[in-house]
Amino acid sequence: MARLNLLEETRFEKLPVTVYDNPEIASQQVAHRIANLIKSKQAKGEKTILGLATGVTPIGVYEELVRLHQEEGLSFKNVVTFNLDEYYPMKPDSLQSYVTFMKQNLFDHIDIDLENVHIPDGTLPIEEIPHFCLEYEKKITAYGGLDLQILGIGRTGHIGFNEPGSAPNSGTRLVTLDDLTRRDASRDFGGKANVPTKAITMGIGTIFKAREIVLMAWNQKKAPIIKKAVEGEMSSDVPATYLQLSDNVEFVLDRDAATELTRFDVPWLVKDCIWDRRTIKKAVIWLANTLNKPILKLTEEDYNTHGMAQLATESGPVYNINIDIFNKIQHTITGWPGGKPDADDSQRPERAMPDIKRAILFSPHPDDDVISMGGTFIRLVDQGHDVHVAYQTSGNTAVWDDDALRFVEFAKDFSASIKLDSGKLDGLYSEMRQFLENKLPNQSDTIEIQTVKGLIRKGEAISGARFAGLSDDHIHFMALPFYETAKKQKEVKYEEDILLTMELLQKVKPHQVFTAGDFADPHGTHKICFDIVIQALKRLEKTEAWVKDCWLWLYRGAWHEFSTHEIEMAVPLSPQEVERKRFAIFKHQSQKDRPVFPGDDSREFWVRAEDRTRETAKAYDKLGMAEYEAMEAFVRYKY
Repeated sequence: MARLNLLEETRFEKLPVTVYDNPEIASQQVAHRIANLIKSKQAKGEKTILGLATGVTPIGVYEELVRLHQEEGLSFKNVVTFNLDEYYPMKPDSLQSYVTFMKQNLFDHIDIDLENVHIPDGTLPIEEIPHFCLEYEKKITAYGGLDLQILGIGRTGHIGFNEPGSAPNSGTRLVTLDDLTRRDASRDFGGKANVPTKAITMGIGTIFKAREIVLMAWNQKKAPIIKKAVEGEMSSDVPATYLQLSDNVEFVLDRDAATELTRFDVPWLVKDCIWDRRTIKKAVIWLANTLNKPILKLTEEDYNTHGMAQLATESGPVYNINIDIFNKIQHTITGWPGGKPDADDSQRPERAMPDIKRAILFSPHPDDDVISMGGTFIRLVDQGHDVHVAYQTSGNTAVWDDDALRFVEFAKDFSASIKLDSGKLDGLYSEMRQFLENKLPNQSDTIEIQTVKGLIRKGEAISGARFAGLSDDHIHFMALPFYETAKKQKEVKYEEDILLTMELLQKVKPHQVFTAGDFADPHGTHKICFDIVIQALKRLEKTEAWVKDCWLWLYRGAWHEFSTHEIEMAVPLSPQEVERKRFAIFKHQSQKDRPVFPGDDSREFWVRAEDRTRETAKAYDKLGMAEYEAMEAFVRYKY
């Protein structure tokens, strides 16, 4: 079903929410809503006044509007637009400018009169901004106000650039950006230091005057802030909560963005459930954590007073439910991630046979393998499995410029010390120095610098894999083309990446594939690499018999972890194995101390990894399982 629970209101939700299966369907629905408004206004000889947003979220809406114009004749001649915001200072022809964004994604592809396009001016002298903002408001009012305003939402809860602390009656103005907002924008600017500290934005009061407001959000990274905006108390700490006051607002979400809403996360608190195996497991674990009790100590009263009376009645007595779930969780724990030879595997997460398995660990960045599943990696090798590791991208974006120079300086000194002709190297070094001294924010490196940075990551990855026990012929540095192509062009095709992945899979014919399932990765690389592996396996499945016996396991790493109820294989690590994993991570020297793109977490990657696996072990311990030092978690994906 594409559309879920249309405008369903629960006692938890304080405004209308519509949830779709995926962003593509949701974007098309919003685009058609805009198109119908435009056509309705055209029929009356009236102009349509639209408030537009930027960022990744509305791109699908703009794509569909462009298609409707080019293929179905939708005209924008009667449309007037006002954009929500713009960075300050910002030149309109800058790659990061919202003027550039709107032209690339919408205005250059439709028949709108550019005289009808209004975007805050990021080039104004600061003393002229108050007057500009006042005139911006007057123009909106002169057109009779906004007919429809589309919004995204930032992880601070901002709408437009109305950051925490914004007043509900605020107008268009210059604001200071929250640190989290600037971190989220850092990749577009080549680092947070290059992100402007200010922006011009429509105010919450301006947005409120729109006759219709549609806020869109996709993917699980937005789920926590969506829950606050929809179910939380109104507060200036989360400006989007002010939308609860509007009678004209609708939140349009995909499944992932809606996951933390009560009706999806803990539906037994809202209404009677369909108690399938997954829901029962999730509910019992939730109840145990809520009451801080081991599973086997939960009582019928606990069930009845926490929304689970239906389950107790239909599937009780509750002690039997408790034992069943306890056993299911217990059976996820294994010290044999490749399967235990000559053992009953009916209650184990992996098959016993074949006793020696061929495995490929796909690592999106050159360090995800050891950060995310270093203990399991080492154990698979120690237990005699035929393990390969495939580093999917060069990772050169995440190397500091001065590190690249340092390595070339080493090469220069080495050449001089053994009396090699270093003339060409000297020239290359001078060119690199000159380029880096004048490098613009987010400017792509030269091919030579990219190569040096990629070789740095490659050397570290090989060192880490060797430490885990692999021979060089089992280490594959794929450097998939999309990673470089995406830096140069908007539309990226992944055919060559899929074919290269198919080639490696055909060569190894693995029984196990491990790949990153951590889509909270702030670069988006994990999701792209996952999709490439899935497409490769699906194609091979049509012609290769071995694919039917190949199990795909997802791991998560430095950014996020699976919830306990999702985990299907938990590999416990001893204190000694945790230390071995740490040393494998240490091989990635360029990522130590302070990586180029640390995300929201200031901890070093090895600290994140140890804390995460220790927390997983504690979560199992709290439920009544054995106490372990650490655990790495996996979920099987059925493609």
